[in-house]
Amino acid sequence: MTANPVLIQPDFSLQGKTTLITGASSGLGAHFARLLAGLGAKVVCGARRVDRLEALVGSIQAAGGQAQAVKLDVQDEASVIAAFDAAEAGLGLPTIVIANAGTNEIGLATDISMEAYDAVMSVNVRGVFITAREGAKRMIASGSAERGDGRIILIASMAGLKPLPGLVPYSVSKAAVVMMAKSMAAEWMRRGINVNAICPGYIETEINADWLAQPGGQKMVAGFPRRRLMDDQALDGAMTWLVSDAGRFTSGAILQIDDGQAL
Repeated sequence: MTANPVLIQPDFSLQGKTTLITGASSGLGAHFARLLAGLGAKVVCGARRVDRLEALVGSIQAAGGQAQAVKLDVQDEASVIAAFDAAEAGLGLPTIVIANAGTNEIGLATDISMEAYDAVMSVNVRGVFITAREGAKRMIASGSAERGDGRIILIASMAGLKPLPGLVPYSVSKAAVVMMAKSMAAEWMRRGINVNAICPGYIETEINADWLAQPGGQKMVAGFPRRRLMDDQALDGAMTWLVSDAGRFTSGAILQIDDGQAL
């Protein structure tokens, strides 16, 4: 009889790593900050609402983690550069970047103003591009090609994979993020940076809470196969895998995690 093989557990620890998360003042961004801090990462929390960031950082520090708040507007290139500068000076070079900041505009395409359309594109596409590009530039300059430790996660949406009436600007922006992840992954593969996108289904956050409370939103949820929304922890497994050493062979992946809502 042969002995049982020794099972090698995947390494999900983020000890010694620094991560920068955009849109961290609420919702998924704040949740990701707590998740990664719990795995040992030093977490730089970026957003425009600094008062909320300070409260988040305080809660992480109270739990024994390391965190820093940086004022950050993803639409403003100078603001993003300054945030990365502050991160490096405070907690070290971020080798994990999560481009999470996003916004939405609900309404029929015929009713959406160009100002509203441009606002969605500015945050959801331009902001993601600036964030990922700045993070990659610094990782590459620091030797990520040799270390292979670069991780960039773009938060897209199932709306980038399935047409959703009433969400045309949002859907278009998230489809752009999906292709951005694939293109950046191909471009930076030999630079030691993995780029992946997560496409969540509906999780109640500040940008969709009003819609979900309306009859139309409630009807939509009732039409899902499981007739429910996902919770904050729905993305934890995928996020942990992608940012850790366990995900070192995964780049250019588009993970649709939606509880079957798109079926």
